[in-house]
Amino acid sequence: MKLYWSSTSPFVRKVVVSAHELGLSDRLETIPTRVAPSKPDPALLPYNPLGQLPTLVLDDGTVLYDSLVIIEYLDHMAGGAKLIPSLAERRIEELRLHALCNGFLDLLVQWRIESLKAEKQIALINAFNLKASKIWTNLEATVEGLAQQPFGLSSITLAIVAEYADFRFPKLGWREKYPTLSDWHQSIQTRPSLASTRFFDSSKPQ
Repeated sequence: MKLYWSSTSPFVRKVVVSAHELGLSDRLETIPTRVAPSKPDPALLPYNPLGQLPTLVLDDGTVLYDSLVIIEYLDHMAGGAKLIPSLAERRIEELRLHALCNGFLDLLVQWRIESLKAEKQIALINAFNLKASKIWTNLEATVEGLAQQPFGLSSITLAIVAEYADFRFPKLGWREKYPTLSDWHQSIQTRPSLASTRFFDSSKPQ
């Protein structure tokens, strides 16, 4: 299977971490791909008309996109209900928390894009700050219960929220403000699936 991939995409990383957790990482051939809102990759568009990462091309030519769809497929390949529970109540709760964390990743990516603009929209940045504060507070209150659950989709996504915030916003200071969340992340960050897939900027020397 071919995974169109970027070392800086939190959504790609969700897929790669999930593949590691499921024992499927050796089945993925990663295709380095650079995408930007103003610069679609012409090599990616025939497979994904949205021009977005991640995109997974299966061995039979079927194309999957959106990280949740890809992870659902990988979970099924691994026998099912490994990362996403099958029982309705647990499944809905897992997907609910995933939606919050994944939405936060969307917000952080948009925040990053806006922060790089020469002329910033102050009202938009203020809105980002307000939403981020509410989300961090919600996650701080939620994470203690999450620590008692199997390491699944929502845990993976929350771990990537923490690491993407560190990667792109090193001066944010979220760890001091939200110590329970920080402690949880410290306790799981050495998992091989996370430790072997760290974010890095491929445009800079390593």
